[in-house]
Order: sequence, then C-alpha cells, then structure tokens
Amino acid sequence: MPRQRRVDEAGGIYHALNRGNARQAIFRKEEDYEAFVRTLADGLERYDVELFSYCLMPNHWHLVLRPLADGMMGRFMRWVTATHTLRHHAHYQRAGEGHLYQSRFKSFPVQDDAHFLTVCRYVERNALRAGLVRKAEAWRHGSLWRWLQKPEPKPAILASWPVRRASDWVSRVNQALSSKELEAVRRSVDRDRPFGDQDWTEQMADRLGLWSTIRPRGRPRKVAGG
Repeated sequence: MPRQRRVDEAGGIYHALNRGNARQAIFRKEEDYEAFVRTLADGLERYDVELFSYCLMPNHWHLVLRPLADGMMGRFMRWVTATHTLRHHAHYQRAGEGHLYQSRFKSFPVQDDAHFLTVCRYVERNALRAGLVRKAEAWRHGSLWRWLQKPEPKPAILASWPVRRASDWVSRVNQALSSKELEAVRRSVDRDRPFGDQDWTEQMADRLGLWSTIRPRGRPRKVAGG
C-alpha cells in the first residue's frame, strides 16, 4: 500500500508527531529532554521553520510548526530525528543497535484559526492528560512551561503565534477538550487528516489530494439491488 502523500507547503501550519520504536522510552532523564531541546534549536537555526508549540513525553513528542519554504518541514524533521538518534545512541553507547523511532514522522495540516488553538491545547496538556503532572504548566518539557518563563530560557526556540492566545490561556489548557474536539484531533493524528472546518478541510483535500484521509476506511457498502 503506497504511503500517504506528505503535505509540506510554505506558510502552512502542521502538527507533527513521532514515537519511540515499539513505544520504547526516548527520554529517560532530565538531561535527555534538555538534549532534545538543544537538537530542536540546532535544527531551527539550520532550516526555515517556526516552532509554535511542543510537548516531549517519555516515549513520543508533538510539535506544532510552520515551514517558511516548500519542503522545509520534512528536511527539518528528518534532520532532527536523525541527529537525535545519533546523539542518543552515542550518549548511551549503543551505536548500531537499531532504530530509536518507530518510523518516519506523522503530520497533518491545521487551519490558522480556532483550530490552531485547539491543537495547541491538545499538545500542551499532553502530560496532564497522561497523569504526569497536576497542572499542565508544571511540565517543564513543553511549550506552556517555557512560554511562561520571562525571558524564555536559552536556547530560545518558540516563535510568535499566528493566532492570539486568550488572556486565560493557562486555564484553558488545564481544561479538558470536549469529547468532540478530542475525537477530531485524534482522527487527524491517526489519519494525517487536515484539521479545520468542513469547507477548509475539503478545499485542502481537493487541492492537495488528501481525500483518502477524509473518507471512511474500508470499502463502501453495497446498495441493495445495485
């Protein structure tokens, strides 16, 4: 079965995700998280990409980003995952012991309106949803904690958002997404489906050839008498 086409256009906003191979831990201690943030910073210096939101979890991570040139997200993500793998194996003296990540990263485009805010809430409350902290802002390995520090700790990696945060943003992140919102985001994560309102989503599917991410899986039912 052919791979789903990877959308990677200049100016688009994307949620990107990758997991450890066989869901193994990729961050085992504080220094592992810090090393990955330095890798992100190095990648952002090399490639024209803006990072808006992120959350690093023990066996996976989420990024919300915008490439500033066509194809730049893919180049950035490949460099980050390859460089992180090399540095991780060197640190743990496990060179040549196999893949750190399960596969290439997954991603989906996000509409630059309230849907962007929903995805960022989903990302920034990931550790809270997993029960790792009691407040989302307490997770030091995510953009919410980093954004609240003034000035941002070095290396600075966060870009200004294309959509304004609400004044009660921290409170909103700590509130659970509705079941409808959570289901919609998870569907996009699972299928690389554009995340936006119906008109925008269908326009993206038409323009970018993404209808396979929207249609129900499996064969259509046969109509009686057909």
